[in-house]
Amino acid sequence: MDKITISTFQLFKMFPDQESARSYLESRLWPKGVQCPHCGEAKRIGTRKGGFYRCNACLEDFTVRTGTIFERSHIPLHKWLYAMYLLVTARKGISSLQLSKEIGITQKSAWFMLHRLREACDDDLAELRGIIEVDETYIGGKESAKHECKKLKEGRGSVGKVGVVGLRERGGNTIAKPFDRPDKATLHGAILDHVAVGSMIHTDDAPVYSGLDGLFYQHRSVNHSAGDYVKDGVTTNSIESVWATLKRGLYGVYHHATHDGCLAAS
Repeated sequence: MDKITISTFQLFKMFPDQESARSYLESRLWPKGVQCPHCGEAKRIGTRKGGFYRCNACLEDFTVRTGTIFERSHIPLHKWLYAMYLLVTARKGISSLQLSKEIGITQKSAWFMLHRLREACDDDLAELRGIIEVDETYIGGKESAKHECKKLKEGRGSVGKVGVVGLRERGGNTIAKPFDRPDKATLHGAILDHVAVGSMIHTDDAPVYSGLDGLFYQHRSVNHSAGDYVKDGVTTNSIESVWATLKRGLYGVYHHATHDGCLAAS
């Protein structure tokens, strides 16, 4: 598809029913012709009704759903495609309740679809390279909004929140990683783990990022405390935009999140 997002009207014209969606998915999954997902046979394939195929080599029946996230689902394929569209075009995410209303299924089925789709978008933690913007943030509920029995009474700011360091490749992917302590060893370690040697690192003027410019990386910083946010092409605006979008999604759609290891996104 074109880099410019198509409209909902165009999507409905392209996939008005299950048959059109099935034909499209088959062309993407089997661009050189139908292939058996069980044994890999591509020549001895028999066509049956309703999108079913019979492999005459291993005598197994299959459809375009077999071995994919659509397997064991009775939800029509054009609704799956519409769910994909909604998931990737909603900047702040989409809840299972909203998805169920949009495509006319139960919330339980919408929850199942969203989990399958997120599983298909599994982490790709390849090294970032080029210009990498690095920044940290804290995610969690405000102390003032908590019930009295749950308040930590240790101050404000980051108290009771989870620290997350983000690494954003300029024009590419983002990797987010939780941390316990925002010290130099932790943040430098995250950069060493996920950024290719020789890359340019852009950060704010926090002291924890000092020492990056040398053997492995080039490092430039922008002085936020002096009111500078873009200077000579150096900025952390992209990674800060990621944090803003993430938090709007958490507050308005998901309300609660857990963390485990790294998160990668495009």
